[in-house]
Amino acid sequence: MNDSPAARLQKLFEGHRLTPTQRRIAHCMVRGAAEVPFLSSVELAELAGVSQPSVTRFAVALGFDGYPALRRHLREVAPAEPPRAVREESYNEYQQAVAGEIENLRRLATMLADPAPVEEAGRLLAGSSPLPVLGLRAASSQARGFAYFAAKVHPDVRLLDEGGSMLADRIDAAATAGASALLCFALPRHPREVLEALEHARAAGLTTVTVADSAFAPVARYSDLLIPAPVGTGLAFDTACAPMLLGRVLLEAMADALPDAQARLESFDARAAARGLFVE
Repeated sequence: MNDSPAARLQKLFEGHRLTPTQRRIAHCMVRGAAEVPFLSSVELAELAGVSQPSVTRFAVALGFDGYPALRRHLREVAPAEPPRAVREESYNEYQQAVAGEIENLRRLATMLADPAPVEEAGRLLAGSSPLPVLGLRAASSQARGFAYFAAKVHPDVRLLDEGGSMLADRIDAAATAGASALLCFALPRHPREVLEALEHARAAGLTTVTVADSAFAPVARYSDLLIPAPVGTGLAFDTACAPMLLGRVLLEAMADALPDAQARLESFDARAAARGLFVE
């Protein structure tokens, strides 16, 4: 880990169970790490798109008496000692697989330097109600993870993670109910059913947004907007850290495009607390 302000902030948040609203604040702070120690709670709330009391609760969740104490800590915290470099030549096969995934994430970060495709995807997904999310076989976990979190901010998310003859019926049902876009996660090996489902979705009038392992993947010709995220091939089975992270980035972009996303998140947090849903 480096000794940048963002890295020190990230270390501060590690080990704490944060609500989605609090993670949004943390993400905002990491992005603006150099300026955050000089912001008031009201300014930070406006920057993160949350309420001022949410910022106060966030500071308390980190173990501080309130936001002023957190801000003092951010101004006074000492730099961390940089770790010793590890020579990649000495890596075993498991370490090499991890190093490969780190490189995939670096490639994803470079691609995200131009946020326009992700922002366009976020607007398309936010504007579709219902929102069908497709992912079969290896990609089913990516689709399920996206759908789980998306349902907290989007009014109608429909997971399509099973193939068969009913898949086309479910796409038709979503289109009839008013869907305008479909999000697809497509990973190797690419099932023929995914290509057929995307072709059917486009014929039904849906705009297809796809996360795939490559811009040249077989699904490309059936996708209106394809955003690539490389997979790792260093182990017997492919690893998909970059596609998973890209899915979370798309969630963020979609939430930014939904006018009531923050209200829905805070409502969920309140209901979860009232039910004792999570163990702190």
